Amino acid sequence: MNRLTLLRDASIVALAVASDQLIKAIVVRTMALGEAIELLPFLALYHARNEGIAFSMFAGLGDVGLSLVALVVLALVGWLWWKTPRERTLTHIGFAVIVGGAIGNLIDRTRLGYVVDYVYFHTPVWSFAVVNLADAFITVGAALILLDEFILARRDGRAAAGSS
Repeated sequence: MNRLTLLRDASIVALAVASDQLIKAIVVRTMALGEAIELLPFLALYHARNEGIAFSMFAGLGDVGLSLVALVVLALVGWLWWKTPRERTLTHIGFAVIVGGAIGNLIDRTRLGYVVDYVYFHTPVWSFAVVNLADAFITVGAALILLDEFILARRDGRAAAGSS
């Protein structure tokens, strides 16, 4: 990685962590646990605590176990990120966004023992998990990597094969 790429990626990670932690702090300071503020018929702010990982899975592992799992996943993502060729810009950005989101949730887990969630998608007869900005970063980052890998890289590969 060159300096400019490293600076861009580090800035993305820092911005993701900072924005995630800022919004969580605002939710904790201004909303009681379990309080909901309806924004749209299908969307509410809802102050919740997630003691597991995605969709509260593995809550029984405890803080230390879940933190270790998160660190192993972060190490794997970091290794994949490092091995990705520099010209795969969208994939690098995707990894930076994922790492920022993962660090944001890891900060909660190690500092609080749970992750603060606050975005609740629902209808009168159906509800989805409560999530946070860090979760959205992880999802968007994964989507960027998949887009780059399965659409853009293949398109570029076909274009290069056609020109030779």
